[in-house]
Amino acid sequence: MPPDPRLTSAMLVGALRRRVVEAGGFATVLVKGDEISGVILVQAVERGRETGLFERVPNLDGGYALMRCGPAPAEGPEALSAYIERRRRSDPDLWIVELDVAQAERFAAETIC
Repeated sequence: MPPDPRLTSAMLVGALRRRVVEAGGFATVLVKGDEISGVILVQAVERGRETGLFERVPNLDGGYALMRCGPAPAEGPEALSAYIERRRRSDPDLWIVELDVAQAERFAAETIC
């Protein structure tokens, strides 16, 4: 039996960008990853202030969830840049999407998980 069809990373990122823009926010692809199966990181921002970095990860139910990753926003932009650089070196297929909208984590979870 063939596996269930899944949406590609590019399709998920596109849907997320459209939803955020429709809600009056901004969504920018900072790093374009593998179109089919690249890991998606969401950099959440609210009114220009960093609120966290989240990764779309598989969960035990066979679906996906968002998990906080990387340094805490209080550690500053240098820590975030260093973390992203390390991740990109180990996974060149990685997507990084910045969302500047109220409740960015909720938007991402509802759309890509």
